[in-house]
Amino acid sequence: MAETKREIERKYAADDSGLPDLTGVAGVAAVLDQGVAELDATYYDTPDLRLAAASITLRRRTGGSDAGWHLKLPVSPGVRDEIRAPLSGTLPPALAALVRSRVRDGEPVPVVRLRSARDVRHLVDADGALLAEVSLDTVRAERLSGGSGTAQWTEIEVELADGGDPAFLDRVDKRLRKAGVRPAKSPSKLARALAETDPGPLDADAGAGSAGKESSGKEGPGGAGSGKGGGKKGSSGGHVTAGAYVLAYLREQRDAIVALDPAVRQEVPDAVHSMRVATRRTRSAFRSYAKVLDRAVTDPVGAELKWLAGELGVDRDREVLTAHLTAALDDLPATLVAGPVHDRLHSWARERHGGSRRHLIGVLDSRRYLNLLDALDALLADPPLRRAAAAKPAKVAAKAVRKDVRKLSVLVEQALWLPPGQERDVALHEARKRAKRTRYAAEAAEPALGAPARKLVKSVKSVQKVLGEHQDSVMARTTLGELAAVAHAAGESAFTYGVLYGREEHRAALSEAALPERWEKVRRTTAV
Repeated sequence: MAETKREIERKYAADDSGLPDLTGVAGVAAVLDQGVAELDATYYDTPDLRLAAASITLRRRTGGSDAGWHLKLPVSPGVRDEIRAPLSGTLPPALAALVRSRVRDGEPVPVVRLRSARDVRHLVDADGALLAEVSLDTVRAERLSGGSGTAQWTEIEVELADGGDPAFLDRVDKRLRKAGVRPAKSPSKLARALAETDPGPLDADAGAGSAGKESSGKEGPGGAGSGKGGGKKGSSGGHVTAGAYVLAYLREQRDAIVALDPAVRQEVPDAVHSMRVATRRTRSAFRSYAKVLDRAVTDPVGAELKWLAGELGVDRDREVLTAHLTAALDDLPATLVAGPVHDRLHSWARERHGGSRRHLIGVLDSRRYLNLLDALDALLADPPLRRAAAAKPAKVAAKAVRKDVRKLSVLVEQALWLPPGQERDVALHEARKRAKRTRYAAEAAEPALGAPARKLVKSVKSVQKVLGEHQDSVMARTTLGELAAVAHAAGESAFTYGVLYGREEHRAALSEAALPERWEKVRRTTAV
């Protein structure tokens, strides 16, 4: 069974002088010697080092108090989530699943062996509570694949105790710097081992799946280099093109999808929503920038992105709907709650969650999903650039955004002309989907267009919000109708479901009434 631990630590270069005296650190009452532990760790990666390129480490370690398999996922500088599994001869399935979006069909192989003599000290407060663990590590590195070199060094590692205040590390840092100790240049032991045991540097800009094999600076209609900003100069000295601009945006979305995969599997809050947004932004960019990228190539990938977004939406939409209905029910006076409404709603939510959760994991483990990730990598490695890819980003982005705004205008105006009812509900939902696409197009254009694009994003987001509230009401009423039918069949009162249904109708009416004013703000916005 895997368990997750938030690891907050700092690393420092060390010399023969050993560990400085830390008894003077504010809050430290004692420094307790824990002895020396002999650690033997084998690090695994793909032959092209995809995990290391993403600052992910996967190891099997013996010795010490936490022997076993460890997967470390970056959270922020100096902060990682460490997922641990018991010691075994093969990679545990739970950890294999968490790296599948990067490993794909590959098999992680041993790349580096690190043997360390770890001299450990515990910093404790006046009550004996652990504040941090400080270790002086003497490391011997041996390359197992992709090279044959060895390296040796000594470093100091300071790891905050579980639940500790990160500010404490600042106090330790101040003391170490005063003693002449400086931060390590490498973010991890693995990174240093790879750098010092192989003359070929690790490609820090490697793609999530292609591990650096894609040509981000491909010559062609889009020109050389990648970057953002209309008319700004790229690293090659030439002007950044629309092709390079759009590809840079698409790489960001591809990287987000791949990076969010383990978070979705671990049910990290908002991970499903964020991954769904990244798929939508990618698909939106394919459509909005059809003058830059050939849709004959991007449309099949876009269709698969639509499938993935739909699968992600099953769980996400259920989460949002459950939260809304629960809050609406809690807001009712007790006199309006008849029957076991809370229990029935919670049972419905649990049943839906269990089934949708298993289905989503199946999707992420599917061949279809992995093929989609491969297709994204292939498209970015060999982009189907069209003639407009050579133009300036601002010019192309402005045209793309204007086109999306015009299409949104048609849908909103059509919906406003329809009388209230199912046909209008459907039209408003279509307008909502177009509003999202327009907003994504404007967001992608912000670096090139600046303030006008930001202003448009704000006004379109306001329209999207009111349309989203309307659609949420439509979905809530559908669910309430289903729950009421089940309750009635069980001999329970359906009164409360009717009350909630009426409130949802009122909510929808308010959203429809607010739309004209919100839309007028978009019309007045001079975006480009």
